[in-house]
Amino acid sequence: MSKKVYCIAQFLPKEGKLDALFSVLQSLEPNTMREDGCLQYTVTRQLQSSFAEGQSFPIAFNEIWADNTAFEAHCQREEIKQFFEQQCIAEDGLVDEWNVCIYTDEPSNFDAPKLS
Repeated sequence: MSKKVYCIAQFLPKEGKLDALFSVLQSLEPNTMREDGCLQYTVTRQLQSSFAEGQSFPIAFNEIWADNTAFEAHCQREEIKQFFEQQCIAEDGLVDEWNVCIYTDEPSNFDAPKLS
């Protein structure tokens, strides 16, 4: 049974703030990569392509965590809480909208083996 948690955290910057927000988000990568449960934590920018014309916010973190406990511990780190308070919630922050979702790769009826 996979306990991995996959997170997509998308951000819509305020007008003219894309580069500044991308830079702030990049600054979160080094400390997060030091977390024991962090398997992947990469901030990305949307590219334009005629083969990928879906709707999305222009900046997205692609994250993989060892399990939900590791993800939730990450969310409670001071650096992460400060980012959301200062950049997402505060009136003068760089973020207009954000969307954070987590996923599993297990089907709902997965017959997981019982390991001891």
